Order: sequence, then C-alpha cells, then structure tokens
Amino acid sequence: MQYLELAKQAVKEARKVGANATEAYILDAKSLQVEVANENVETLKFSEDTGIGIRVISAEGRVGFAFSTNIEPNSIKTVIDQAIANSHNTFADRFNTLPLPHSTEFGMNLLDPAIAAAGVEEKIELAKRVEMAARRTQRCIKRTERCVYEDAEYGVALVNSNDLAIQYRSGYCGLYGVVLAEEDSDVQTGMALNFTRSYSELSPEDVGREAAEDAALLIGAKSIGTTRAALVLSPYVVTNFFSVLIPSLSADAVHKGRSLFKNKVGTKVASSLISLFDDGLMSGGIATAPIDGEGVSSQHTELIADGVLKGYLHNSYTALKDNVSSTGNGVRHSFKGMPEIGPTNIFISAGKTSRQQLLHEVKDGFYVTNVMGMHTANPISGDFSVGASGIWIKNGEFTQAVRGVAIAGNIVDLLSEVDAVGDDLRFFGSQGAPTIRISQITISGN
Repeated sequence: MQYLELAKQAVKEARKVGANATEAYILDAKSLQVEVANENVETLKFSEDTGIGIRVISAEGRVGFAFSTNIEPNSIKTVIDQAIANSHNTFADRFNTLPLPHSTEFGMNLLDPAIAAAGVEEKIELAKRVEMAARRTQRCIKRTERCVYEDAEYGVALVNSNDLAIQYRSGYCGLYGVVLAEEDSDVQTGMALNFTRSYSELSPEDVGREAAEDAALLIGAKSIGTTRAALVLSPYVVTNFFSVLIPSLSADAVHKGRSLFKNKVGTKVASSLISLFDDGLMSGGIATAPIDGEGVSSQHTELIADGVLKGYLHNSYTALKDNVSSTGNGVRHSFKGMPEIGPTNIFISAGKTSRQQLLHEVKDGFYVTNVMGMHTANPISGDFSVGASGIWIKNGEFTQAVRGVAIAGNIVDLLSEVDAVGDDLRFFGSQGAPTIRISQITISGN
C-alpha cells in the first residue's frame, strides 16, 4: 500500500474507534555518511528509518500522540489506541487544532535522482577529493580531522481528518571538511562545507581549498590586548549567532515569556541594514518543502525588515492563540514527535557593499572566522560571551592572525551596531548570511 493511502486508512480507523480530530504522519527516510581521514575511510554508515506518528485531539482540546516503526495495519491500530489513551492524561486547550487543507501548488522538484544513482565508491572519492584539494592548496595541511560526504532522501505522507492529504519526496547531499594546518608546534583548524539539492553542484575542490585557507590563515595567531575596534563577522560566523537569535523569534517562546522580542513587533531591534527572512519556498533551499510538519503550506516570512521586527514564527497552535495565520513553521524532524516551531531556510538578506569594500573601509578591526562557546549564550536574554579567532585588519589590510580573545554583549545591541552588510550572502545548510560589520565592540584579550 502507498504511504498516502496508508495514512488515509489510519485516519479512518482512528475516527472509527472514537477519535475526534486525527492526524497520521508517515516518514520514510534513508541516509548515507562517508567519513575519510588521512586517506582512510573511517566511517561508512547507511541508515533507514520508517514509521508513523498518530496525533489525536479530543473535542476539549486534549492531545494524544503515539508512534511506531511498524507500519503494518495491525500495528497502526495499536498506535491509534495508545494515542487516544494518552490524550486522556493531557490538559484541555482549545487552541490545539489541526490545519485545514491549504493551496499546495508547488512546482519545484526536491529530489535529484543523480544522488541515488551515484555509487558508494564515487561518493567515497568525493570525500577523498576534499582532502586532496586541501593538501594541494596549502603545504601546511599535514593532517585532516575528517572529510565527509553525506546524503539523505526522505518521503513524507501527511493526512488529517480535515481532509488534508499530501505527500512529497525530498533529498539533499553535501560535503564538509575539517583540516589541520601545522607549522612547527602551531596547529590550527579550518572548516568548510557545501550542501545542495543538486549532486552536480557538489564541489570537493572548493570545499578542500576553503578549509585549507581557513586553517592556514590562523598560523602564527596570538592574543592581543583588550581593545575597542570594529568587528567584521564572516558569513559562517554570522550564522553561528542564529542560535541566540532564532529561538526568540518563536511565537511559542514569546507566549512562555522566553523571548527577548516579546511585545517588540513594530519596534526597531536591529540596524536598518538588517533584514531577516524565513523562506520555506526558496528555490534550491535545503529546508524547502511544499508544507510544514502539520500540513500548512510553506511560505516566505518577513521577520525583521530594515531593522524593524515584523512578526514571529508560528505553527497552527500559536497562530490560533494570536489570531493570525500560521507562517508554516510547524517543523517536524521525525515521526517520533509532534510538530514544534522552527525555521526553514532562514537568512539575513544581502547588502549592497562588496566584501572587499567592507574590509577596505576598516582602519582598525578584527575579522572573525571562528567563534567558540556559542552554546553558552542565553537565547532568552540574548546575552553571549564567546571565544574568537580570526585576523586583525589595519587600514583595510589583513595583518596579524589572532586567537585567544573573547567578544561579549547582547545580540540586539550587536545587530543595532551593524554599519555595513556585504553582498556575499552564503548558505550553510539551511542558514544563510553575508559578511557584516559592527562599528565598534570591546575585544577582550590578554
């Protein structure tokens, strides 16, 4: 039986045994990961995961959920019974609801057949080419921590008792490399990655070269004295700060008082040069899909426009609670859990200044290529204190490599001090950013 038909049968069965609103979500996923280090294949891992999640909502708004990796009809009946039983132990909440069918016009192909057609040996070779390219680019690259090829393909079938029924297949592939530059006793790490939906767009040579250059740039790095100077963040480093920023854009976090953006819609929260978007319909986006994890059509959402907060990310629950439309951000990472609010393809839009010009205008500043300890940042307050490494800028030129320094502050203050945004928007998986420059910040050194 096709997955969509199986999901339809599950909803019918649930209704037959007394369930009120019912949703069946089937996920069929498979993935491959190849890890190479120093010309040896260290890991070759293939995994498959198929299962069904059943969500029921009583007339009073009590939610019950259960799942199984067994999608045989008899097993699904057991899952339905368990979901109904679980609903008896949850609180009633009238905002718990299932979405109605939306327009699902979606013309994008999300699955490149070339990914599955390529053999494992060819994919191993791609990972090895990352390593070889790194060694060719910089003679100081003596070892690699890991060079990885990975891909994933998955199918989703989603049906609910509001006559919503949709299925789609999707996939992506990617390369990343972590390499070590060594000179005497100085060892520095460099990293680069390339994730795409198109197999032909993989570029192991570019990934290897970028990782090698990232590592070599820091050879001879040393700490500096504490100072105030301009701060330039590479696109990758900017996306590191998303772990502080994005949680506060969730309507659920706002409702729970865990967002620094509570009651801030319509107010300025960043420099007028900053615009932030979430786009579940972006062509080629790793997180692009026709629907979110509960069946709401994906869309383009303006979160911050010219520094002004425009709104939050919503699923069906928070949207009903706030009397707004869902933004299609009820994301679902597995059949083993219910939808939760999360981003799709989220990015700071490109500015109009070239990276070269942005750097040229810096008289005294710090170009950051790596930050450490971002997991310690507080997404509720927006406060952060992270270690940083990179290279010092003097009169628009790179001079001394720097490490062993720290930058601290608040994410809103940081974004408010942005005085230049590059035109070099890049994506790292589903998160994207250009180079940005902060006018001045304290850099804590020795």
